[in-house]
This record gives sequence, structure tokens and C-alpha cells, in this order.
Amino acid sequence: MLKIYHNNRCRKSREALAMLEEKGLEHEVIDYMNNPLTEDQLENLLDKLEMSPEDLVRVKEADWKENFKGKELDDAEVILAMIEYPKLMERPIIETDEKAVLARPAEKMEEIL
Repeated sequence: MLKIYHNNRCRKSREALAMLEEKGLEHEVIDYMNNPLTEDQLENLLDKLEMSPEDLVRVKEADWKENFKGKELDDAEVILAMIEYPKLMERPIIETDEKAVLARPAEKMEEIL
């Protein structure tokens, strides 16, 4: 089953969710804002995305600028930052059992459907 890591306050995330619904694809909505991912879940997702933790960070977010900008962080520290401040994570992410894609724009999800 598909999973969408979704932030309802994000227009791009809402667009991707609407596309899944329009296509009639069975999916699970992961509300990572209210239920932050664990370190293992985030590491697994990064593996599927084939991305480094820093590549998944929204560096223009105030939380990043105020707490982390200009600091030298290793991958584990960046992962912990995304767990502590979930809105730092880029979205939406569409995940299958084998792969995941950052669906920006929403049409990028076609790569794994």
C-alpha cells in the first residue's frame, strides 16, 4: 500500500493527496506533524528516497534558521532535528514497499506508481 507523508497545511502536500484520491489509489496518510517519525523510520525513508538527511531539510524554515543554520551537523544530528521539528522535513513524500519519492511537484509520484 502507498503511504503519503502529509502536512495538511502544505499546498503541495494537499495536491499530492488529491492526485492519489483522484487516481483511486489505496493509500495511508502519515500525519508526521502530529506523530513525528522515529529515527529508524526516518532512516528507512531516507534510504528509499536515496537522499541524505540534509537534502530532506527545508532550510528556509524559521526553525532551521533559528536553531541549526551555520552549524556543522552530522547525518544523525540532522535526523534528530527533523524528529524534534517535523516541519523541517520536505513534503509530500510518497512511499511504496520498495521506494519513495519527494513529490514536488505532485506529478513526480508517477516515478514510483
